[in-house]
Amino acid sequence: MKPSFLDALDERVLVCDGAMGTMLYARGVFINRSFDALNLAQPDLVGEVHREYLRAGADVIESNTFGANRVKLAAFGLSDRLHEINLTGAQIARGAARDRAWVAGAIGPLGIRIEPFGRTGVDEAETYFKEQAAALLEGGVDLFILETFRDVNEIGAAIAAVRSLTNLPIVAQMTTEEDGNSLDGTPPEEFGPALEARGATLIGVNCSVGPAPMLETIERLARATARKLSAQPNAGRPRDIEGRNIYLCSPEYMASYARRFIQRGVRLVGGCCGTTPEHIRQIRLAVNAQGPGATRVAVSGTSAPAAEPEAPPVQRKDKSTLARALAEGRSVVTVELEPPKGVDATEVLAQARRLAALGVDAITVSEGAKGSARMSALSLAILLKQEAGLEPVLQYQCRDRYLLGMQSDLLGAHATGIRNLLLVTGDPRKRGDYSDATLVFDVDSIGLANAVARLNRGRDVGGQAIGRATAFHVGVVGNPTAPRLDDEVKRFEYKAEAGAEFAITLPVFDLDALDAFVERTAHLRLPIIASVRPFDSLLHAEFLANEVPNLRVPEALLARMHAADGQGRAGEEGLAIAMEIADAVRGRVQGLQVCGPPAAVGAVLAGLALRG
Repeated sequence: MKPSFLDALDERVLVCDGAMGTMLYARGVFINRSFDALNLAQPDLVGEVHREYLRAGADVIESNTFGANRVKLAAFGLSDRLHEINLTGAQIARGAARDRAWVAGAIGPLGIRIEPFGRTGVDEAETYFKEQAAALLEGGVDLFILETFRDVNEIGAAIAAVRSLTNLPIVAQMTTEEDGNSLDGTPPEEFGPALEARGATLIGVNCSVGPAPMLETIERLARATARKLSAQPNAGRPRDIEGRNIYLCSPEYMASYARRFIQRGVRLVGGCCGTTPEHIRQIRLAVNAQGPGATRVAVSGTSAPAAEPEAPPVQRKDKSTLARALAEGRSVVTVELEPPKGVDATEVLAQARRLAALGVDAITVSEGAKGSARMSALSLAILLKQEAGLEPVLQYQCRDRYLLGMQSDLLGAHATGIRNLLLVTGDPRKRGDYSDATLVFDVDSIGLANAVARLNRGRDVGGQAIGRATAFHVGVVGNPTAPRLDDEVKRFEYKAEAGAEFAITLPVFDLDALDAFVERTAHLRLPIIASVRPFDSLLHAEFLANEVPNLRVPEALLARMHAADGQGRAGEEGLAIAMEIADAVRGRVQGLQVCGPPAAVGAVLAGLALRG
């Protein structure tokens, strides 16, 4: 009778299989297909891959279910077949392994961000993982391998989901960069103990890197946790050869590192991307040569370094002039400017100086459409501060950026003196001069606000100390005329909880909607700056009313613009409406932001000054 997985692991090092995806790809399965769905469409093909790894000497084979969660399957229109795909995947592996090997239910990440950096709650993620784990259990798995996770919170949700159903062993594996930190920057000294505390049976790393950098990560893990370790590296970094990703680490090379892994305490060793049955065969030989009583090489150091305390946060009033004004309850006026096309910022800097002479407290630098060759908002913000002596509010969009890249941008911005941020998710639609440009949304504005809040506590997104805490004054966007006000208020509450300290609205044309929004969010005590945008013409008013999502222009204003257009004075009427709205909102909120062409902005500001 085959012993339990854990009993066997106490006696000897076990060998896991290699890359299912690599083998299916080699057999002509295109990468734009759902590999998990092959459990239903081509079960014999999946079973044969399992048998090849078993013949190579694998003790553990993973079910072909790495991406078989509801979120990833939905991209292929297969979410309603989740249970069937996972159940069948486990059964195929069980049928191949019989009593010769252990079957691991493979579970990978959801492919979306979860809180605090994404919209999906930890409880929602746990529900997604639970339904996948339940089907794998029904299919007869002996253990679970949770692999290729970048986020400790997400793998924690997966562990909790499995633990709510069973006490079977859990192998929890993070994926890391060559520096040993997770893809989100969490070091082994932190994610190792975290996974141990959450209930992982074995802790390890897989994917992303080859054997050499993974060895150092394993050494660091060995110092950080008392749990048994696992290692499943890629067969090196892939190289693009005539349009195909080829992994060039030889089986013998992989086997030489398997011996090193075992000497550092690894008890489950296998491979990830690019690893074939021949790699596993050589790893099997290396494990056999080590024998059951392999000597563990001592790893220097006896414990993980003590966690550094969080840096004391900077008081809000000390972050910037704008922050002090809002903290003291003073009314403020800002103006939105867009970066110029090309490299010449002379005119926009001159315009900013003229605005400052009119008493503007700060300049909001808008990112605007990114499909044309405009200077970056960050560059213009630095120029405004360093060459014009003005205080900028940097609008920073999540669109087109990954979280770690955003973190680097913002740290650099802070080093140049930028303090006020307006965090925006960004427009998901394709705009600008290049209609086929692609977009990236790694996190939204709530997730980014959480990340900036960590920087303000002296921690990066991976939880590591960065030394002196940043002093960002964190702003977010509010939309009083959102089609579903309840949803907008809920997101606004999440933004405040994440660390927002002030808000700027989208252009306001409906004062009743502004009143409702202010009333619904008053409990948050977040200073609100209302935006005002003059109509340039009747066509512009109709465009905003009909073609800009989430803006509401009352019929009464459109009627006024129609009447004025018939008299040839639509532009004047647009300015008059803007000044009326500006007058009205000043008593409702703590600040005013004026947007639009320079002449119109100047006219509104001059009108406000005359009216006191």
